[in-house]
Amino acid sequence: MNFRYDINGLRAYAVAAVVLFHFFPTSLEGGFAGVDVFFVISGFLMTAIIFKGLNGGSFSLLRFYLSRINRIVPALAVLCLVLLVAGWFLLPPLDYRTLGKHAGASVGFISNVVYLNEAGYFDADSHLKWLLHTWSLSVEWQFYLLYPVVLLAAFKTLGARATRALVPVAAVLGFGYGVYLTENDAESAYFLLSSRAWEMLVGGAAFLYPITLGRMAKRAVEGSGLALIILSVLLIDDSNLWPGALAFFPVIGAFMVLQAQRNDSVFTNNPVCQSLGAWSYSIYLWHWPLVVAIYYFELPAYTSYLALALSVLAGFLSYRFIERFSSKKNLSILGLWRCKPLQLALVAGVVSVAVFLTQGARFHYSDAVWAADSGRLSINSRRYECLKGGKGASAAQCVYDGDDSAPRVAVIGDSHAQSLLPMVHSLHDGKTLDWTMSSCRTISGVFRIRNDQEEHYCGNWVAQLKEKLEPDDTLVILNWLGRIFDNDEPGEYVPGTIGLPMKEYRERMASAYIDTVCELADAHRVIVIEDTPFFERDVPRVMALKRLLDDSSDQVRIPRDEYEAQMAHTRSVYRRAQNRCDITLVSPAKALCNERYCYGESDGHALFFDNNHLSREGAAKLKPLLAPYLGQASATP
Repeated sequence: MNFRYDINGLRAYAVAAVVLFHFFPTSLEGGFAGVDVFFVISGFLMTAIIFKGLNGGSFSLLRFYLSRINRIVPALAVLCLVLLVAGWFLLPPLDYRTLGKHAGASVGFISNVVYLNEAGYFDADSHLKWLLHTWSLSVEWQFYLLYPVVLLAAFKTLGARATRALVPVAAVLGFGYGVYLTENDAESAYFLLSSRAWEMLVGGAAFLYPITLGRMAKRAVEGSGLALIILSVLLIDDSNLWPGALAFFPVIGAFMVLQAQRNDSVFTNNPVCQSLGAWSYSIYLWHWPLVVAIYYFELPAYTSYLALALSVLAGFLSYRFIERFSSKKNLSILGLWRCKPLQLALVAGVVSVAVFLTQGARFHYSDAVWAADSGRLSINSRRYECLKGGKGASAAQCVYDGDDSAPRVAVIGDSHAQSLLPMVHSLHDGKTLDWTMSSCRTISGVFRIRNDQEEHYCGNWVAQLKEKLEPDDTLVILNWLGRIFDNDEPGEYVPGTIGLPMKEYRERMASAYIDTVCELADAHRVIVIEDTPFFERDVPRVMALKRLLDDSSDQVRIPRDEYEAQMAHTRSVYRRAQNRCDITLVSPAKALCNERYCYGESDGHALFFDNNHLSREGAAKLKPLLAPYLGQASATP
């Protein structure tokens, strides 16, 4: 196959979309669709290599895999090693440990599975994962492993014609499955090969079934294809399920550009597109750590422009000096140990594992850095056992043992309430019930809408606890109500609130919360704790970075006025509940704030294990506030 300038130029559009989206997410909200374009291109090129070899009787799995290793591994392994070296000096131990885990998963091409099990691609924490973008390389590599094996087997058993037809049929079926999985498990659909393979198969179909077009038709098809890609990038955003039915448009756009075969197109065969296309893989690799660095070290906004230019420069240098670090493609299986890229990957893998197993090379940090960073581990030891959440979840009442003859205390609420359990249990003689549900407000009938379907597990949880509580139980309720009252868009509903203007929506939700709390107060003693302060960044991470970089600036804190602003909508709701029914209202500000500031740390210890959940030390600060109501008035932190 002669060099396809149109394919190289299409790579430029794809990488530009992804990179601009990452650096300027609010300006190009659908730029992530550029990855789908890359998948189509990969499918086209891999199908071309495989079928030409099969038809000519010269295809070799080993040579195919070696060519992929030569292409992908060197730049990826060098990136991982550079980050691991930089992390030694710049990252606190737990983040360095995570980097080791992610680097090992990246060079092992399983990072898509690792990230799926951690969180979603669009979550806030995604900007703290230095190698998150390697998920797509793992998907491609998994495709490279399976695709030639399937085609080779089909070619030998079914023949060339049937094997050729198998590709578009599999693409159609894969598209249907991808839409189904996206609607039922969007995060799995985003990261897994099973819901992405159809995109690469569409590229394969473009190679196997080329369309003969006239000069004018080629221009029209190419222009339409580029328009579909550009419109996808401009009109789609992260609120759309992806890769669902909407992924059809950038994928078919790329398919059309490939079918047009316009090697002389001004849109793709120009110096800018050809350069960016040639460097696209390395640009893609090196740009994301620069994006993370801006967020991680809180660099000024203008550095995004500098980092964008640096990404292109790094891409050029990596293409020129690293991507060409390869081995001969005629090595035998026994001679794989001489494959230079594999040697490089092995070094990166060994270093990654060593960093992970040594707790982020903990031995080379000062005690002060470790003490600060370990605040992220200062959580309720039963948190993951007892805190439920998500579609299909039902409340599983965890019990902290105590005197059966003494009254019980039930801690009720979301993940913020879960942080209180050990402290609350220490304040009385009876059993403590852990009745928490992640991201669920204590509101009767509350539900979410996801994928156009109502999810009622939060409302069901509230109904369950009402049925199972006993009259003598004391209830401690803590919810992050700011999720409802401070958001610009509704995230949760009770019947009759869908479609209401925000002012009316907030009032209906406030009334529903007050009704629920007061219903509980009619039958039980109820203590309601107001929302805790919310910090912009993880408190232990900031503390550890300050100590690591010898930053002697003030403690981690926010102005008291900022906390009061955070409470603007919710405080009136708590006061209304207190005025209507017999509840005890406790303000954590009395323990965590003074007149000027609210603090995230005290005496070298983090009071939060992230940016909004109390650590064990933070929960202990609230102990004197709850002690008068739970049986040990003389308790101290």
